[in-house]
Amino acid sequence: MFLRFALCVGLAAAAIGLAMPPLARAQQPAPAPAAPAAPATPAAPAAKPDAPAAPAAPKPSAKAQAADPFGEDTTLAATPIVYLKGAGNWDNALETITGAFKKLKIYVDKEGLKPDGPAMTIFIATDDTGFQFEAAFPVAEAPKNPPHGEIGAGKSPEGHALKFVHRGSYDGLDNTYEAITNYLDEKRLEAKDVFIEQYVTDLLSTSEDNLVINVFVPIK
Repeated sequence: MFLRFALCVGLAAAAIGLAMPPLARAQQPAPAPAAPAAPATPAAPAAKPDAPAAPAAPKPSAKAQAADPFGEDTTLAATPIVYLKGAGNWDNALETITGAFKKLKIYVDKEGLKPDGPAMTIFIATDDTGFQFEAAFPVAEAPKNPPHGEIGAGKSPEGHALKFVHRGSYDGLDNTYEAITNYLDEKRLEAKDVFIEQYVTDLLSTSEDNLVINVFVPIK
């Protein structure tokens, strides 16, 4: 926002600067009688051929692409998952969630479990300052030895939901969630207390600016 403001100020200042010289010239009455001497300067029209070359058509952006679906109706199917339950605050949400996935991955590798789909975070409770969550890996089969402690096994949420796609940094999700809230308000839809982030790109290895995250909002 500050960059845009600075740019606008710069353009305004440039406009004032360009407007000043014509006013100064308009205040000089002396050059008026010098009009008859004009035919002695035939070189002036020569500058006109350069004018048509000035307007250049801007090239279309190579990054233009179709928009992702926003608010797509979908049905979630329950799948076996192993998860690590935890809590955190919004100021360090990414560090908390990635830390949980690192611990969970150690367990999955140790038990020889086969992942069966993108990792997900299931948010089970939220407030203005923090959240409770389950960092989950879908697996082809439930573990033979039931986990204990902070790691558990179960099934992912199921039922009617809306799908929203976020691309970019994790911090940028704030804007996506604001847009989701506005969408639900406009459609007069009531969401359940649970929502899911599904990481299409690996949250642990993908650069933050290249993240692709599906947000699923179960609807009542």
